[in-house]
Amino acid sequence: MTPEDTPGLATTGPVKVVGAGLLGASVGLALSAAGVPVQLEDASPASLALARDMGAGTPATLTDPEPVLVVVATPPDVTADVVLAQLSRHPRAVVTDVASVKRIVVDEVLAAAGPDAARYVGSHPMAGRERSGASAADADLFVGRPWVVVETPQSFPAAVLAVRALAVDLGATPVRLGADEHDDAVALVSHLPQLAASLVAARLVAAPDGALALAGQGLRDVTRIAASDPRLWAAILAGNAAPVARALREVRGDVDALVAALDRAAEEGPLTPGAMAALADVVGAGNAGAARIPGKHGGAPRRYGYVSVLVPDAPGELGRLFSEVGEAGVNIEDLQLEHSAGARAGLARLAVLPTAVGPLEQALDERGWRVVAE
Repeated sequence: MTPEDTPGLATTGPVKVVGAGLLGASVGLALSAAGVPVQLEDASPASLALARDMGAGTPATLTDPEPVLVVVATPPDVTADVVLAQLSRHPRAVVTDVASVKRIVVDEVLAAAGPDAARYVGSHPMAGRERSGASAADADLFVGRPWVVVETPQSFPAAVLAVRALAVDLGATPVRLGADEHDDAVALVSHLPQLAASLVAARLVAAPDGALALAGQGLRDVTRIAASDPRLWAAILAGNAAPVARALREVRGDVDALVAALDRAAEEGPLTPGAMAALADVVGAGNAGAARIPGKHGGAPRRYGYVSVLVPDAPGELGRLFSEVGEAGVNIEDLQLEHSAGARAGLARLAVLPTAVGPLEQALDERGWRVVAE
């Protein structure tokens, strides 16, 4: 496939990707699949070889044609230095970075780049996963996700357009924000959740085995991203220290009020005046906040119905369930899988349109599945 064969593809390349981790390799996979030539560079020969073997591009050489676009996908503590090096090395290329903090990168680049700053546009795809490295890369990682574009006063319009086009070509939706706006936003919607997951998971280190045996899907949901790379996240959090600290102080205030209410209930009884209301307020505020999280494809939140089905723990059973849901003419909007320690079956909770709940339960029951009443 060539770029000309891909309708609407604006990124023609060559594109150079510096950093062959999760984001860099995912960019390379998506562009390579569309026929765009991708040159890969990484400080780690092993990471570079893995990204190459996965099909994310070919290692950059001194004889390569000059890239028209350079994507810097390195940890935020070194991103600015790499951006500056690429601006100098490729004097005609547009250079962007995908670091998850923007203010420190933008400030360092603008302070040292001189006229080359016109070819720099910061960006950040709001996509990722708890696993890192090229082995976790996915050509569809950015599909349907916001991609923040952070232009500077010095950015050429053509450079901004090139970065927006990259986001669109990878299936993302460009969102224009300033560096401070971006950093404040990700502190709340990305960095704070990471810390919350890590703090909860850290309480499990010394937990009794008997308590962990009772763990359900709620604990797994809350702690899923606690498996993230500690070194990478240390660099991210330090780079966005002030906004993250502000968000944590607000949470600390809520936690202090919650602890005070619990202490009153413990000392004076659960019916102590004010204690119940304080506890309900915390959960109620959480309800209100969760209701504001955008729904599927970034649209308005939608209400779904749920169908819960026991799935035997055997090869092919989950695939058979999906196939038979499709045969029933129902689209699965979301999926949760719950497992209990020692159980020989899992509980698949399928989110579907409310009107599809009854027909789907009947169809699955007729096909021999055990449907569990919600």
